[in-house]
Amino acid sequence: MHSCTTKETIKPAIAKDDVIEQKVEALLSKMTLEEKIGQMTQLVIDVLRVPGTWNQEFQMSEAMMDSVFGKYKVGSILNAPGTLAQTPQKWQEIITQIQEKSIKEIGIPCLYGLDQNHGTTYTMGGILFPQPLNLGATFNRSLVLESGSITAYETKAGSVPWTFCPTVDLGRDARWPRMYENYGEDAYLNAEMGREAVLGFQGENPNNIGKEKIAVCIKHYMGYGAPVSGKDRTPAIISKQELREKHFAPFLETIRAGALSIMVNSASINGMPVHADYDLLTVWLKEDLNWDGVIVTDWADINNLYTREKIAANKKEAIKLAINAGIDMAMEPYNWDFCIYLKELVQEGEVKMSRIDDATRRILRMKYRLGLFETPVYNTEDFPLFGSETHALAALKTAEESMVLLKNEGNILPLAEGKKILVTGPNANSMRTLNGGWSYTWQGKGADIYAADYNTILEAFTAKFGSKNVVYEPGVTYNDEGQYWEENTPEIAKAVAAARGVDVIFACIGENSYCETPGNLTDLTLSKNQLELVKELSKTGKPIVLILNGGRPRIINSIEPLAKAVVNIMLPGNLGGDALANLISGEVNFSGKLPFSYPKAVNSLGSYDYKPSEQTGTMEGVYNYNAELSFQWGFGFGLSYTEFEYSNLAVNKSSFTANDELIFTVDVTNKGNRAGKESVLLFSSDLIASLTPDVRRLRAFEKVEVQPGETKTITLKLKGSDLAFVGYDGKWVLEQGDFRIQTGNQVVAINCTETKKWVTPNI
Repeated sequence: MHSCTTKETIKPAIAKDDVIEQKVEALLSKMTLEEKIGQMTQLVIDVLRVPGTWNQEFQMSEAMMDSVFGKYKVGSILNAPGTLAQTPQKWQEIITQIQEKSIKEIGIPCLYGLDQNHGTTYTMGGILFPQPLNLGATFNRSLVLESGSITAYETKAGSVPWTFCPTVDLGRDARWPRMYENYGEDAYLNAEMGREAVLGFQGENPNNIGKEKIAVCIKHYMGYGAPVSGKDRTPAIISKQELREKHFAPFLETIRAGALSIMVNSASINGMPVHADYDLLTVWLKEDLNWDGVIVTDWADINNLYTREKIAANKKEAIKLAINAGIDMAMEPYNWDFCIYLKELVQEGEVKMSRIDDATRRILRMKYRLGLFETPVYNTEDFPLFGSETHALAALKTAEESMVLLKNEGNILPLAEGKKILVTGPNANSMRTLNGGWSYTWQGKGADIYAADYNTILEAFTAKFGSKNVVYEPGVTYNDEGQYWEENTPEIAKAVAAARGVDVIFACIGENSYCETPGNLTDLTLSKNQLELVKELSKTGKPIVLILNGGRPRIINSIEPLAKAVVNIMLPGNLGGDALANLISGEVNFSGKLPFSYPKAVNSLGSYDYKPSEQTGTMEGVYNYNAELSFQWGFGFGLSYTEFEYSNLAVNKSSFTANDELIFTVDVTNKGNRAGKESVLLFSSDLIASLTPDVRRLRAFEKVEVQPGETKTITLKLKGSDLAFVGYDGKWVLEQGDFRIQTGNQVVAINCTETKKWVTPNI
C-alpha cells in the first residue's frame, strides 16, 4: 500500500527551517537518555495537584513538581484541573509555575495541551462556538477558519500553546458518541474543513506559530469514527482501499496545511491496534509524506495494548510495540513508569536509540516552532479581545448558518407575528444541551452554571417574541445528577394542558450532553418519554415544530409525520438559543445542510456514498442516483425560506485526463422574496469501474449569498485526478470511462480518455 519512493525524493510536508533544525540538533546532542525519554512523556495536570485542592482552587505540589520535572524530566502536561475550565488568569498562573519549573530543571519549556474542541471549552469567560458537526453543516470554509483563529487567540490568552483538535474522523455511524466532534460523514468535507481549522489555529507558517496562534493535534488517526459496534473505542473493520481513499484523506489534507501533531485512534482496525501499527504510523505518515511532526497517543492507549487489546503481555512490552511503531509521545496520563520501562528497553536493545532521538527531535522541533523557548508564558492583558462582543458575534453567525431546516409544511416558519407559543421538551431551557460535551467540563455538566449569562432556547424565545407570547411547560426533563440519558418522571399532562392555550408548539427534544465512552447507547431511538410527549401534544391539533438538539441523529420516524416543521440545531453552543430565535423569527434565513445522512430506522444506518449493491429496492435505471436506503433526510439536505433554482451547468472539458483541470459553472437564481445563502454541492458518479463504485461522491462545494431575483454563476474546479479511487491492488487509479456530474437538479456527462495509476499522493 505504501510508496517505494525514497524519503529523500519526497518534498517535505512542512518546509524545513534551517535555524530551527540547527537548534534542535544542538540541544539534542547535549541531552541524556533520561531527558529524551522525559520529553516523550505526557502526564495529566491532576498528578501535580496538592491533595484536597480541586477545580478552581487547584494548587500544585512542589514535591510532585520535583518528581515530574526534576527527576523524570517530563516534557508535556495536559488537561484542565478536574476537567474544569479555568479563567485565563488562572491558566497564566498555572502555566507560569510549570514553565519556570520545567526550564529550571530541564532547560526545556513544557508543551501544555487542552481539548479546546469548540471554542475555549476549558477557559472560563471565552467564546464557545458550535460543535464541529455544526461547522460541517455550514459548508462555509471561512467560518471554520474564523472560529479556529478566535479559539487560538483566546486559548493563548491563558498561555496554552496546543489544542487536541480538530477532529477529522469520518462520522460514518450515527450511533457513535463522538459523532458531533467531526465535520460529518464525508471525506472531502472533513478534509476541507480540517484544513481551514489548521490554518485558523496555526496560521500560514507552521515554522513560526505566532503570539495569537496555537498548534493543532489532528485526531483520531484513523478509522475511529466507523466502529463495527457503533460504540466508542471499539474495533473497526475497514478495507485498505477505503482506509486510504476516505479515512486518510482528511489527515493528508491537514498535513498539507502544516499540522504539527496527530493523535492516534484508540481502537483497532482489522484486528491491529493503531497504536502498534508501523505501517500506518511510520510508513503512511512519516515516510510517505516526509512529515516531521509529532505523533501522540490518546488517553492511556499504550496501556490498553495489554489491558484491553491483548497484543502485549505487560506494559513494558506494550511500550516497545508502540514506540517502535512510531509513537513519539505517550499520554500516560497518571504514571511515570513509562520513563522507567522505556529506558530499560533502550538499554536492552529492544528500542533503538535512533528511534528515541527521532521522537525527541520531533518534540523539540514543535516546541521551537511554537516559540516556547523565547516566550513560554504570555500576559493575559495582551489579549484584550478575549471573550469580546466581536468574538461572540462570530459565534452567533456560525450558529445561525449551521442550523438545518428539514421540514416546513405550509410555510409555518418563519413564525408570524403575535403567535402565542408553547416551548416544551427537556432541551428547552438548558445551556448544557446547547453545548454538549467538552463544555467547561468533560461531560458538559455544569454548563447551566458556567454559561448562565447566555440564553437558553426558552430565554431567547422570550426575549425575541415577548413574555406574554411564550408559555413554558417542559413535560419531560433530564436528571442532571444521573447518567446523560436518565430522565425524571415525566409530566406530559401539564404540557398538553398548556398547549391548549397557544397557537404553535415548539418541542425541543434530543439528548443531554455526553462525551466519549460514557455517551455510548444501545438504542438510537429517541427516548420513550420524549416520543410520548410529542404524540400527546399532537392530539391537541396545534401545529408542532420539532427542534432537534443533540450530538447525533436520533430516530424520530414515529413523530416526524406529526410535525409541521423540523429544525435540527445539533449542538450550536452558547449563542445557539439566540441563533435559533433569529431564524424562527425570519430575521435570518436558514442556510445549513446536513453533513451526514439522517437515518430513518435503527437497523438501516448508512452513508450517502453507499455502493449501488447496497440498495435493496429496485432502481429505476442506471442514472437514478438519488435512490436512498432508508434515510429520514439525506446528506446535503436543507431547506430555506426562499427557493433556489439551478440552471446552465457546464464544463470546460467534456473529455479529460488525470492532469486536466475541470471547471464547472452553474447558475443559481433566487426565485423567492428573501435573500438567502445556498451551499452549492457538486457530486460525481463513476458509472462503471473495476471495483464497485460509490453511488456518488462530494467533490466540490461553495457557499454563496443570492439576493431576491438575482442570478449568480458559481465556479467549481476539480483536477481530473480528483475522480480517481484506490483499486484492489492498493494503487490510486483513474480509469477510462464515463462520469456523471450533478449539482442541484443539473447533470452533465464527462469522459476520461485514459487510465492512469499511481501509488501515494505526493506532498
